[in-house]
Amino acid sequence: MSHPAILETIEAFGETTHIADPSQIVTLCRYFKDEEKYIRLSGLTAVDWHPSEPRFEVVYHLHSIERNARVRIKCKVASANPEIDSIFSVWRSADWHEREVFDLFGISFRNHPNLVRILMPLDWDGHPLRKDYPVHGYKYSYPNE
Repeated sequence: MSHPAILETIEAFGETTHIADPSQIVTLCRYFKDEEKYIRLSGLTAVDWHPSEPRFEVVYHLHSIERNARVRIKCKVASANPEIDSIFSVWRSADWHEREVFDLFGISFRNHPNLVRILMPLDWDGHPLRKDYPVHGYKYSYPNE
């Protein structure tokens, strides 16, 4: 499998992981869906490698039902203004996954139709799955207290 957006391919434990150019994620995902028949986005998450740089990895898990195959795509994202293009235009199911990553890691998804918090209160300070987030969180005043 070869595509110009793929920078490196890792085969380990019977699994394939493609390290991809984050600026081409939408094109690459469209290719996997249309040409390689990975019609299902089974998951999308992130990893915080703090204090390393680039700090974040956005991880996409794709599933080809027709071929009974799975593949993982990883894109590295820097800590300064962490953002990547949304793949909502390829898989509508990316909607909640991207919102969750935005909410918990603070990674923005450009062109997402409704990028707002999904788990934490809208006025929550910070992103709880970042490694530098305080273990006990920040003080939060709940409404009507």
